[in-house]
Amino acid sequence: MRPSRIFVFLVVLSLGACDTIKLFADLPKDKNVLFWTQDQRDNGFRALEKLATVRNIPAGGSIHTFEKGSPIRLDFDVNAYMESQRNAGLLIVQDNKIRFEHYSLGYGPQGRWTSFSVAKSFTSTLVGAAMEDGYIKSLDDKVTRYIPGLRHSVYDDVTVRQLLTMTSGVRWNEDYADPKSDVAQFALQKPVPGEDITVSYMKKLTREAPVGTKWVYKTGETNLIGVLVSSATGTNLSDYLSEKIWKPYGMEADAFWVLGDTGHEISGCCISARLRDYARLGQFVIDGGMAGGKRIVPDGWFAQATTKQADIAQPGRGYGFQWWTNDDGSFAAQGIFGQGIFVDPKRKLVIASNGDWPKATDDDGVGAGRERFYKAVQAAIDAGR
Repeated sequence: MRPSRIFVFLVVLSLGACDTIKLFADLPKDKNVLFWTQDQRDNGFRALEKLATVRNIPAGGSIHTFEKGSPIRLDFDVNAYMESQRNAGLLIVQDNKIRFEHYSLGYGPQGRWTSFSVAKSFTSTLVGAAMEDGYIKSLDDKVTRYIPGLRHSVYDDVTVRQLLTMTSGVRWNEDYADPKSDVAQFALQKPVPGEDITVSYMKKLTREAPVGTKWVYKTGETNLIGVLVSSATGTNLSDYLSEKIWKPYGMEADAFWVLGDTGHEISGCCISARLRDYARLGQFVIDGGMAGGKRIVPDGWFAQATTKQADIAQPGRGYGFQWWTNDDGSFAAQGIFGQGIFVDPKRKLVIASNGDWPKATDDDGVGAGRERFYKAVQAAIDAGR
């Protein structure tokens, strides 16, 4: 699969049926975000917390401050690049200094924008926090140790590590165009009293490959990671994210996380936050997972999480713990319609972007254009510009 395909999991299919109705009740015709008009997306992406059932992620009193840096000098028009990407916001931070920041599409620095799959990388970071806190003992623990509802299912032999790397070997169809695919059928599940809706569906799946031998992108498994963290810590993801990162690292504003039918955060999607706070997550990674003078994730966590753990059959690229990795040491969190956090520790570089691409994927070359932009920024830094 190309990255453009595997980033496309429908918001409408990730949410429970009741939340789908709430989320799209005021929008005409299609209830599927992929078929909203451009104007509907421009407006909806910056107001998702008003359209869905969400939980607040409170910020604290102190703010991690980015210093003002010299404007980065690129050999092309960055504003024209933003227009070609339909970026609502683009922020370049290098050595903790803002070197470029611009907004468009009626969006500004005080606004929030939905993340889509970028949330996956937040979720995996909470696994690291739960390990540092002692709630999760080992990545080699069986998933069923933390999610008892999966016992006596295909997940009996799957480890936490294999969930993080999407190498469980469990059969899953992510084809959003197929109404019989798992990602489509998952959304049609009715809640079972006392059981998370993700667990209700995933425990029925079967195996297609030996555990740990095959990488397949599975939205449902990212949702399971969220259930696992909530179960292990005894708290919800929003509160735990606030406690471990949002407050101690100094995010500047509250964020929101969309909830599913059974009250759990949709851990593979849909955090709404300010652009600078997305960049702060990248800076948090560069800082080694330290916040407020304390270690939030185990020493060496990000060295594992952001390097290739699974082969995705693309030269120079791989998959870590819910991060897309590059062989040059850079990595990214990415979501449909142009959401992204690109991190290059060697250059102390973070590029955060909120977007509304004309299509969810990079079929028109916008994704490839973004990769060229990342490389151009890297080259400018190397040249001292």
